[in-house]
Amino acid sequence: MEEWMNEFFSAMEKYTALSAETKVVMQSHLHLKKIKKQELYLAQGVVPQKIAYICKGLLSYYTIHESGDTIIKRFFQENSFVASTSALIKKTRGLFAIEALENTIVLEFSFHSFKALMHQHTDLAFFWINYLEENWVAGKEEQEITLKYLTAKERYLDLIRHSPELVKRLKQHHIAAFLGVTPTQLSRIRKDIS
Repeated sequence: MEEWMNEFFSAMEKYTALSAETKVVMQSHLHLKKIKKQELYLAQGVVPQKIAYICKGLLSYYTIHESGDTIIKRFFQENSFVASTSALIKKTRGLFAIEALENTIVLEFSFHSFKALMHQHTDLAFFWINYLEENWVAGKEEQEITLKYLTAKERYLDLIRHSPELVKRLKQHHIAAFLGVTPTQLSRIRKDIS
């Protein structure tokens, strides 16, 4: 548990330095949770309450289209934070679900409590601002351009190039749902590449 706490604070400090006092207070709000493979961490249509730091495991962030197709927006693996961020901020039902693709261990905390702590500990507010800017503004912009202008084959090659270890952990239907193609189309893309 102590090792994961250290990793949690290291991950936060990629965005801003935290005081010793903030770490002590924040630690008291963290709860360890185990999520089994194929278990939902958050169901689609639920108002989210928590943010989680992934100590071990892999999660998908997806939605089910009205056609019944699964669309994976993102994968979250070790040393990252996961939440249905937009719904969390707006306090609305989430359009996305979060599912464990492997047995997963997270440290989770209440967003409501976290927001209250931001008023008392400005370093937490700076963490949150910097985290959102990097992951949900700048990062999202790049992803939107990629989705709009690259073919499925180019997006697949980009995924392999930037996340080769992640690709090894994913099943073909997860990669297909991320790329917006069928597993059969992904097989053709793989065949075409080799």
